[in-house]
Amino acid sequence: MIANSLFEAVQKTIPEQYKERTTEELQKRAEEIKAKLGNKLFVPGHHYQKDEVIQFADATGDSLQLAQVSAQNKDAEYVVFCGVHFMAETADILTSDQQTVVLPDMRAGCSMADMANMKQTERAWEKLVEHFGETIVPLTYVNSTAEIKAFVGKHGGATVTSSNAKKMLKWAFEQKKRILFLPDQHLGRNTAFDLGISLSDMVVWNPHTDSFEGDSHDGVKMILWKGHCSVHENFRMEHVQQLRENEPDRKILVHPECTHEVVRASDLDGSTKYIIETIENAPSGSKWAIGTEMNLVNRLIQNHQDKDIVSLNPEMCPCLTMNRIDLPHFVWALEQIEKGEPINKITVQSHIAKDAKLAIERMFDNV
Repeated sequence: MIANSLFEAVQKTIPEQYKERTTEELQKRAEEIKAKLGNKLFVPGHHYQKDEVIQFADATGDSLQLAQVSAQNKDAEYVVFCGVHFMAETADILTSDQQTVVLPDMRAGCSMADMANMKQTERAWEKLVEHFGETIVPLTYVNSTAEIKAFVGKHGGATVTSSNAKKMLKWAFEQKKRILFLPDQHLGRNTAFDLGISLSDMVVWNPHTDSFEGDSHDGVKMILWKGHCSVHENFRMEHVQQLRENEPDRKILVHPECTHEVVRASDLDGSTKYIIETIENAPSGSKWAIGTEMNLVNRLIQNHQDKDIVSLNPEMCPCLTMNRIDLPHFVWALEQIEKGEPINKITVQSHIAKDAKLAIERMFDNV
């Protein structure tokens, strides 16, 4: 597997001409190539992508939805994934060997996915089994590398999404007494709490010190990997308190990657899909503060001008790594495909893909 730290070395530098072209020129080229390639090209775009890129998406959705629709599209020879690296990996795992997955900018990573690597996870597993015995099943959020998905698949576990996390935790507890939840502690904690598990029965594992943070007593049910989303951790209690004081009639809607305190203090929480559907179904004139990535919040504001929508954090910026893919990189990727010389191909090694697919399929089988 290619580590994120090596992306700069692996990726060719984008030619200056792409940065010098006007937006109109780039948009025209994207339209021309899409029309020329037709069904041979499929462009999935994540909800968090920039408008300049998402306008060319053939499908929009969350990471797993997009990987699934990519795999279902048997006509496409090329899948140009407008998202981040772990999403493109999942698409490569689920698509056929005859399909090529391209990531327009290899620097588009995910800080959360980078918070759990294979060496850390193998060390942790050895220590956790030594401490708790063979009582643990691993689950990983789909926002993780292919290697972590493979580790989980190999050890009888499965992947989860923010939409199906409750179902998958219920399934996991039918397998073993305890769950190791990677790599986002907040989604794990919030989901387990919703299922009635006490915070006192959860403990954090710190992969940097190879130790527990908290009481690792025999009643522990959730072992939470010390990872987080750098975007969603920036929605803080001070933002909730300010809104409650200044605009008590504004509902607060957040993603479960936010901290436990923020989720508990909000009116509603749920996956990206849930957030979108909640706003779509909300009455005209309703007021909302949303705690999720800024590109999506801005798109919701634009698409629902009959509603009063703001970001929960007024100083929030878009996800930096999600923002890596821009129109110049997108057109560069398309033109290289047009030439028959695709760049930034995402290829997951077969032995890793095999075990990772096991984890993904266990999820599909149980939701």
